[in-house]
Amino acid sequence: MSTATAARQHPIRPAQPADLDALVDIEQRCFVTDRLSRRSFRRFIAHETAELLVAEGPAGELMGYALVLFRAATALARLYSLAVLPEARGAGLGRRLIRTAEEIARLRQCAAVRLEVRRSQSAVRKLYASEGYRELKTLEDYYADHEGAVRMEKALPPDTPTGLRKVPYYAQTLEFTCGPAALMMAMQALDPELALSRRLELQIWREATTIFMTSGHGGCGPYGLALAAHHRGFGVQVIVRDARTMFVDSVRSPEKKAVLELVHEDFHEQILAAGIAVHHREAILDDIETALSAGAVPLALISSYRLYGEKSPHWVTVTGTHASTLYLHDPYIDLDNHRTALDSMYLPIHRQEFERMARYGRSGQYALVIISRPKDKR
Repeated sequence: MSTATAARQHPIRPAQPADLDALVDIEQRCFVTDRLSRRSFRRFIAHETAELLVAEGPAGELMGYALVLFRAATALARLYSLAVLPEARGAGLGRRLIRTAEEIARLRQCAAVRLEVRRSQSAVRKLYASEGYRELKTLEDYYADHEGAVRMEKALPPDTPTGLRKVPYYAQTLEFTCGPAALMMAMQALDPELALSRRLELQIWREATTIFMTSGHGGCGPYGLALAAHHRGFGVQVIVRDARTMFVDSVRSPEKKAVLELVHEDFHEQILAAGIAVHHREAILDDIETALSAGAVPLALISSYRLYGEKSPHWVTVTGTHASTLYLHDPYIDLDNHRTALDSMYLPIHRQEFERMARYGRSGQYALVIISRPKDKR
């Protein structure tokens, strides 16, 4: 069957609510475990961060589908599920669904597509490999039946993520320890002998916390993180917009504001005594690129609103830049949206989007903490 004939017989279009029965039937016939429910299909059809594509047969019946998930404010797409009925296989329909999913990702300005495939499905892995996907990692005990998966990725032109710095990944274990987790990733990238642990995560949080945040436990500001790195022998410099106290605008209580001011003053005195360089200027991507080219690892403060819809400050580790894209290690794993650690590693963000998210609060506070190798290992 020619490609043109296959295209006529299997047009691909966005799924509609009327397709739900057929989608559930495809899922039941193609998968034994880890099946998507009718409720999940309904949600994905309506959700703006998902694209559910279906392929029709000659009589309008559905023969397969591809589900692509997008993470808000990032340049990463995830081919979450792909299914083709047995009677429609062998005519290139799966390949066409993959390519259509990639086109949707390009239209959304994504820099890469990631997916998981069962380790035992060698034919499917070969299909993806023939379409330009490379294997990243094996994930043990990934599926409900305990079979492992292979994570694969394809970079979409023009942004190919080459030359990124090798940075270990550490997920924050508490909702308020993104700063320590980001710092730990940077420190181990510079000193591979450093052991990462939850004890170290909590030690750094105790050293660097601002005590109060908008709610709950205190987060970590740039001065506290810089001091924690300095005390462990790393080179540090801080770049902030101005000398004002971080996060104070988001705290209503006058008493809490006073405590934040006092903590800020104490950290500032310690910074001066330690001889840590502090630069006051607007956010510029040049600082990040200069740091990376010098072998340092930057930590960036961002607003998590553009990633997760929550108005809270959030620390990430910058792992590289390429063309119009920055790559981040995000210490937070969004389990509620079916994310894994690999979804938070080398996360591509368009430069313009990063500049928008690298501001926090009404005053547009900005902070970079640049970590360099310990003096005794340079």
